Amino acid sequence: MQDSILFWNAVALEANRISHSDPDKRQQNGPTLSSRAIAIVHLAMYDAFAGVAGGMPRYLPAPPPPPPGTSARDAVAGAAHRTLSRLYSAQADFFDAQLSCFDTTNQSFLFGQNVGQALLDLRANDMDARDCGYIPSPKRGRHRRDPDNPGQGFNSPFYGAQTRTFAVSMRHDLDKPFFDNGANQKYRRALRDVRVRGIRPDLTATLPTPLFDGRRTPEDTLTGIYWGYDGANRLGTPPRLYNQIIRQVAMNVVNPTTGRINNEADNARLFAFVNAALGDAGILAWEQKYCHDFWRPVVGIREHDGTFGPAAPHGAIPNVFFGSGDPGWLPLGAPSTNSPGMKNFTPDFPAYPSGHATFGAAALHITRMFYGRPANNKSNDTLFPGFFVSDEFNGGNRDNDGTVRPRHTRFFPGGLWEMIIENATSRVMLGVHWVFDAFDFTGGDNSTPNPSLNNERIGGVGLGLRIARDIFAHGNNGQGPQMTPNNVNPPIITPPAAPSQPMPTRPAQPAEVGGCAGPAVDPLQAQPAKDKSSKKGAAKGSAKKGGAKKGAAKKGAAKGAAAADDSEQDQDAWPSGISEQDEAPPAGQGAWPSGISEK
Repeated sequence: MQDSILFWNAVALEANRISHSDPDKRQQNGPTLSSRAIAIVHLAMYDAFAGVAGGMPRYLPAPPPPPPGTSARDAVAGAAHRTLSRLYSAQADFFDAQLSCFDTTNQSFLFGQNVGQALLDLRANDMDARDCGYIPSPKRGRHRRDPDNPGQGFNSPFYGAQTRTFAVSMRHDLDKPFFDNGANQKYRRALRDVRVRGIRPDLTATLPTPLFDGRRTPEDTLTGIYWGYDGANRLGTPPRLYNQIIRQVAMNVVNPTTGRINNEADNARLFAFVNAALGDAGILAWEQKYCHDFWRPVVGIREHDGTFGPAAPHGAIPNVFFGSGDPGWLPLGAPSTNSPGMKNFTPDFPAYPSGHATFGAAALHITRMFYGRPANNKSNDTLFPGFFVSDEFNGGNRDNDGTVRPRHTRFFPGGLWEMIIENATSRVMLGVHWVFDAFDFTGGDNSTPNPSLNNERIGGVGLGLRIARDIFAHGNNGQGPQMTPNNVNPPIITPPAAPSQPMPTRPAQPAEVGGCAGPAVDPLQAQPAKDKSSKKGAAKGSAKKGGAKKGAAKKGAAKGAAAADDSEQDQDAWPSGISEQDEAPPAGQGAWPSGISEK
């Protein structure tokens, strides 16, 4: 039989695709939950294989011991089947059908099931993707809903800040994005760049004459859509895309460190490293997204002029920014592939850093290191000698007008490094990201910005590279991924509600963590002396939430925000929901994250 790791990797990727295609099987949806699910599956497969085959460090801190005479391939099957069946329970029949080539009655399979269950138990308290209790900010520069898709919610606002990582030895963060209230020169260059290259095609004629010649080319449009996989029907999410790429490397490229194409043990290690990196990229990118809470181009360009937006002053101000912005601007948007009649869209989470950039750099760079590239190398390689066909351009899938896109074979002479850069840049072509969401840059005054990775504390590529290096080094320099140390905790730990409390604790807001963007609304301004009693009442509602270092926000201010901007949240400021870590799982169900985001 073929390599059991590649077999169950393909099954997991199909589960990801189906979960974004069949309305009755929507589980582990979106980039955060899908990266988490695939990480759990592959770490369980790795630990089961390592337990039987030996010669590799185990991932679990107290792993089940393998019985004598066990079969590695059956152990892998048991671990994969158990984790997939729990995470994607609506697809259980599909997973059962894959067992015909495995012996499910022997001790090897049962051992693998025990390993899989141990992984699921360890991740039982992970936060999920819900936005219940999240308070968006009306402030200038802060993330708000896509005005072209005003019914969208906020994906995974608490996930990153409340979830333990899988395999890094420390939590990695980023510097603030360029902004300075719209006056920063790099921000202005990035705005001009995405305004020109990311605009919706039918609005191109609205570009000012000096900008028109820099408009997006057909090649740019191809690049933007090629790397999409934005949870689209019959495609799934970015973690599936990067696994598809790495499968081709694993099956076709001789590893210089071993002198051979990967065997089953090599693939157990490789795909465990790759998917642990994707899992941690999902956690840390979303922690930083909702920490910095930075607006998307569709809001930033439309509201660049200081007279636009909910934070615009009531008094007259000079019209100083309008020349760079456009209140009617809209992006090409993330592709709504295979959904005729549905608009393209801007994703429902903050811009900085780019999730695509973080995922791609983490997965592809840890693969480069597995194949012998130095950890700090940032140059082209020869690890992808063939071509790759994205499912966005496979000759069968359709755009949102119902037109079949042609099949496109794309070559990458610069290997995986070229892919890292193109994948990150592609989001600007869609108009859903600023270039610094991917990396720092040079130039851009009257030309396309050039990537600069000297400062890895700007953008998703730098964050992904640091995640990859950390996991590889922490994993005994490539021997096998190791669990994040117990003393590395998420920035927000919501304590259980006291039994005497009539209401649960309001979920701590991730932007209120120290060094982040700050409260959704500022605390109430000091009142005249005669209003002292009301001021005191407001102060009483102020409280530190969880273990986070954050600015205290007065409850009165939060209520005021909700009243002032009902369009931003169709709910009361509090109580609007419960952090699921504040209460036990519902009766008759497993741990919270094994279910579905309410959206």
